Amino acid sequence: MSEPNPAAAAADQQRRYKEFLDLLPLAITLAGLPHSEGTRYYTEEQIELRANNVKHAFKFARQLARDYIQRQ
Repeated sequence: MSEPNPAAAAADQQRRYKEFLDLLPLAITLAGLPHSEGTRYYTEEQIELRANNVKHAFKFARQLARDYIQRQ
């Protein structure tokens, strides 16, 4: 078995990071989470729930972008 190409792995990681940053605003909008009040902090459980919402919204945003690109 051959070793993975480190340059290709780094390029793939860079591509995935850029995709993440590009889709993050859409994912946050789709998650529909309210902004924090400046004087109140979230509990650990609230942060976990919000993170899961963003995670699921990101998956949906990625699929939405792929579907849109394929239709063009």
